[in-house]
Amino acid sequence: MGQQPNGGGSGSPMMTFVMLGAMVLIFWLFILRPQQKKQKERQRLLDSVKKGDKVVTIGGEYGTVIGVEEKTLLIQIADNVKVKYDRSAVSTILREGEDNKPIN
Repeated sequence: MGQQPNGGGSGSPMMTFVMLGAMVLIFWLFILRPQQKKQKERQRLLDSVKKGDKVVTIGGEYGTVIGVEEKTLLIQIADNVKVKYDRSAVSTILREGEDNKPIN
């Protein structure tokens, strides 16, 4: 009386484990993996900044890198106006001679 007939239970524990594994795999493929790729690409961009590069900061300021340190950049945003930024403040590096086309 207290037992349910076959097919009326919650299913086999193995099937539940397989479904859980499939959900974790899908989560990793569609969410975690692309985010990790994006992070690595951003880190390569920040590591590639060098003196003379034209950059755009996350605040939208355009400038030219005139000094590079391990964690900071000295960026000239106007004549006689130099600002020190953290490397992570760089949004894009612009191509030489083209102020509106970022490097991919």
